Amino acid sequence: MAKNNSQNSTNKMYQLLRKEVLEQMSENADRSFNYKQLSKAIGADDKHSREMIQEILEELCEDEVIRETDRGRYAFKKKKEVLSGTLDVTSKGNAYLISLTEGVPDVFVHRKNLNHALHGDTVNILVYPPKKDQQREGEVIEIVQRATLSFVGRIQLNKNTAFLIPDSQRMYVDIFIPIEKLNGAKNNDKVIAQITDWPPQAANPFGKVTEVLGAVGDNEAEMHAILAEFGLPYRYPKEVEEAANKLNPAITEQEVAKRRDFRGITTFTIDPVDAKDFDDALSVQFIKEENGKKIYEVGVHIADVSHYVVPGSILDKEALERATSVYLVDRVVPMLPEILSNQICSLRPNEDKLTFSVVFEMDEDAKIRREWFGRTVIHSNRRFTYEEAQAIIEGGEGDLKEEILLLDKMAKIVREKRMQNGALGLESIEVKFRLDEKGKPIGVYTKISKDANKLIEEFMLLANKAVAKKVGEPDGKKKILPMVYRVHDEPSKEKLKELAEFVSLLGYKLKSYDTQRLPAAVNKLISEIQDKRVAETIQNYTIRSMAKAIYDVNNIGHYGLAFDYYTHFTSPIRRYPDLIVHRILQHALDHENAFSKNQLELWCRHSSAQEKKAADAERASIKYKQVEYMKEHIGEVFDGVVSGVTEWGIYVEIEENHCEGMIPLRSISGDVYVYDQEALCVRGVRSKKTYRLGSRIKIKVKNADLMRRQIDFEMV
Repeated sequence: MAKNNSQNSTNKMYQLLRKEVLEQMSENADRSFNYKQLSKAIGADDKHSREMIQEILEELCEDEVIRETDRGRYAFKKKKEVLSGTLDVTSKGNAYLISLTEGVPDVFVHRKNLNHALHGDTVNILVYPPKKDQQREGEVIEIVQRATLSFVGRIQLNKNTAFLIPDSQRMYVDIFIPIEKLNGAKNNDKVIAQITDWPPQAANPFGKVTEVLGAVGDNEAEMHAILAEFGLPYRYPKEVEEAANKLNPAITEQEVAKRRDFRGITTFTIDPVDAKDFDDALSVQFIKEENGKKIYEVGVHIADVSHYVVPGSILDKEALERATSVYLVDRVVPMLPEILSNQICSLRPNEDKLTFSVVFEMDEDAKIRREWFGRTVIHSNRRFTYEEAQAIIEGGEGDLKEEILLLDKMAKIVREKRMQNGALGLESIEVKFRLDEKGKPIGVYTKISKDANKLIEEFMLLANKAVAKKVGEPDGKKKILPMVYRVHDEPSKEKLKELAEFVSLLGYKLKSYDTQRLPAAVNKLISEIQDKRVAETIQNYTIRSMAKAIYDVNNIGHYGLAFDYYTHFTSPIRRYPDLIVHRILQHALDHENAFSKNQLELWCRHSSAQEKKAADAERASIKYKQVEYMKEHIGEVFDGVVSGVTEWGIYVEIEENHCEGMIPLRSISGDVYVYDQEALCVRGVRSKKTYRLGSRIKIKVKNADLMRRQIDFEMV
């Protein structure tokens, strides 16, 4: 044991001296040094340190980082190159520097050269001189800013020591917690801990427990841990709750007088069965005949959150910080306190509600004749679930059947036109769980988007597009205000070429991978494929080929929807950008100045980042429940479909429940399997048996690890 400790101490000293040698030489890149000069310069002038520095110089020279300019003297091989960026740490503990400068390729940083930098940190790295045909490598020389000092994990408590074992696989080192800083945490508790110190020679950072979440495996503890892992809050500060509770929900006659009154017009909501925040409603009425066609007034009414959440208020600041509601498997963590999101602003039936509306005059062929924008007051006559509305669409009977069937007919016409204009008709599969009273999954099912869902979707898309055009589209002398757009860039030609090659590997042909003609080609291909799982595989690969939609002040249009102008207006209860858009639209209607472009740009970046965190947390909660569910099925055999191939394994999705796990390549008996990157498959060296995305196989559940949120399969 003593020998191991001594060896560890020597290794730490070696890495520390190596870092200081590089720093000293990089700061004086035009000079050469011998080992004695370097020893003196970095204050390590004892015999043992000098010997180590000599070894380090020889190693750096062998790695072609430095060159020997004269016998025993060394300098950088070329002028130093220092890059700034953020670290993307892999599950193996190595990392890539994502440069802050656009177009600069990523630089590989080996774990031993991270020098205490962690995932997401902003750092400066020294780039080594490139070696022929090898990826550029570098070494962290400065941590500019930590991404976070708080980490979630479980406590491993021994007799006199304690460590936090982090949940995130990107956190490559455990955190040492002194016994007196456990804050009441016990062995195997799920906690949040904060790094307090990380001495240069220490292999592990020192920390303290800041919050005990509960026992490992407890549903509340695990869901809170997932939120904390992604830096998302799960409770409101006391002062925010108090501010929400002081709001007056009463609607005065004076306020109604300022608005267009829709309370006498048939109005309804359609939402998921478990929804509590109803932020959109539809109204419809026949108004006249024009040129032999019936004209209807269709209102898209959105909760007027901006009436209650005032710019700069404590509620507004909290909503901005969160930027989005978060949807985990078993709960919603709302952007706004529940008294606002589920009561005051929720468009509940048989209650007067304040709304901000887009009203369309449409003929029976869904052609828009006129549009109106403004603040309104509504009274919802009926709350429908998607299932109830779907039953009316399919059976033709039920409450408000004429209105539902009319809007369904219009939505289908609008959707068809959108597809003809070049929209992508891709639909991702949504995995849902049936949970018992303790949150344990007892069943898995998939949510399918039907006509009722698409009815709501099409009218929300219409409203979002109309608002974006109202504010942002040039029209005579109209003043264009800075605006928050929802943009979606075109995919790169390289991605489209890869997509076409992938489709051909499955035995199909994508007739065009030109960006303009691709949507129609993909829609046609998917509709023609008889095998549902192959169609899903191509659809999923297409989604992965696309850029991500984000918020931006610079409008480049929305490629996936085939809209030149698009924004988010329809969900201010759960998305902060929608709340900003409400305010901007009112400014536009009042012909007033709105927000500065710089301010909106900051909000856009923050909202896009928070949206990604929320999506990552949702995926993590789904994965956790999938693993928890499959723990009850270890040893069972299932039909699966290959969902991914890598150099280390084959990812397989079980057909009946969409739970995904991995078969390590080394575990497949009877042959040696290798990853073929060109053909996007895994192939047996002797048998030539091939597995690629969409391949059907039988698997057995070998293990389900809740700590790593990982399911292991074996080939049957």
